[in-house]
Amino acid sequence: MPRQPIHSDRAPAAIGPYSQAVRRGETVFLSGQIALDPDTGLLVEGDIEVQARRAFDNLRAVCEAAGGSLDDVVRLGLYLTDLDQFARVNAVMSDYFEAPYPARSTIGVSSLPRGAQFEVDAIVVLD
Repeated sequence: MPRQPIHSDRAPAAIGPYSQAVRRGETVFLSGQIALDPDTGLLVEGDIEVQARRAFDNLRAVCEAAGGSLDDVVRLGLYLTDLDQFARVNAVMSDYFEAPYPARSTIGVSSLPRGAQFEVDAIVVLD
């Protein structure tokens, strides 16, 4: 079974040699999304909550392009340049996901592409 690349015009184009997501069977692996505006390709201005919302919106667009939704996410990876902002990201995440929540890891990193404060990646399983 070959890899099937997934693309959405409602999410920013890849800024390197990778796909927005790849589907293999019923599993979709979504690349990391930062707070890039899909229309301009520029990082949105604002605090971590603004950036997290844009990144989750981008993630949702790719999920939908794969034929799913955020309800199909089974695992999230969150990457923050400042772990002191963890509670604020949790608050934003609760606007996008409801119980039972996906499995998740949260990792503090020294920097992210384009100076972003937040990045999210995901694994989706489709029925």
